[in-house]
Amino acid sequence: MKKVHIIVFLFLIALFACKEQKKTPEGPTQMEEVMAIHDEVMPKMGKLGKLVGELKEKIDTTETGKQYESAMKDLQEANKSMMDWMMNFGERFNSDEILEGKALTEQKQLWLNEEEEKVKKLKEQINGSIARAEALLKE
Repeated sequence: MKKVHIIVFLFLIALFACKEQKKTPEGPTQMEEVMAIHDEVMPKMGKLGKLVGELKEKIDTTETGKQYESAMKDLQEANKSMMDWMMNFGERFNSDEILEGKALTEQKQLWLNEEEEKVKKLKEQINGSIARAEALLKE
């Protein structure tokens, strides 16, 4: 199952990296806005992993050590949330819908509305977990 996640993850990375930004005169489409949020937080995944490593070294049985462990778990959960979101998004939409702006069915439009809310929460989760970890490491 882990291999499937990695394959889907790599596929989505390739898709998102290769996409052309097509702007309409009215501004970005909802799909483009969703992808822009993803594209904003995706580069932070490396930082997230680095922070996990730094926190892991500091975990012990003290109260402070437990705070490091909690912050590390928050980062790991944010990472899992990103992987889950990308997998779910990739299962719901095809490359023509994501990259070419192909019209969505009524059901897929409802899904896109859901995915927009999910990716906004994901952004908050990732940014928040990074900020908390960095603040804890500065203490």
